[in-house]
Amino acid sequence: MKTKNVMIVGVGGQGSLLASRLLGRLLIDEGFDVKVSEVHGMSQRGGSVVTYVRFGDKVYSPLIDEGEAGYIVSFELLEAARWLKYLAPGGKIVTNTQRISPMPVITGAMSYPADLAAKLAALGADIDAFDALSAAEAAGSAKAVNIALMGRLSRYFEFPDDAWERALEAVVPAKFLELNKRAFTVGKQT
Repeated sequence: MKTKNVMIVGVGGQGSLLASRLLGRLLIDEGFDVKVSEVHGMSQRGGSVVTYVRFGDKVYSPLIDEGEAGYIVSFELLEAARWLKYLAPGGKIVTNTQRISPMPVITGAMSYPADLAAKLAALGADIDAFDALSAAEAAGSAKAVNIALMGRLSRYFEFPDDAWERALEAVVPAKFLELNKRAFTVGKQT
């Protein structure tokens, strides 16, 4: 099997590292060679965070080059735009419609781009934009946006729901497991 690439991008503190661990565990359990690389950036200060997940029969490097990501999972619209050049031809962006303003927007030096999802689509991106924050809140906690996004991503993979559930059970602490299972389901069904 040719190596496949998934980028998970967001802002520090949104749970992108747990999302990458969930996807990595699922893929390992399904028999793939998996490499995960985490680039934290200024994650502790709300900066950009990116994780690369590569899988296939044999994966030699954890890094994804520009134009190679089959999927970009974005926790925030501006992050989807920031990493667009990494999307492969025919790739898909799964993004939360939530907007988290970067410092230049907060200080008034810049404006948050209007209609960003439409602009990405106009550039040729196949984009699945949905309100993952509302999905997470419906499941019981705004902190479960990461798992709601993974539920949405699961629509594009041919793995059974019970495989995803086993991966959730392996990476999520027991006291948060039921919440995260609900968030996954709501994200998938929204």
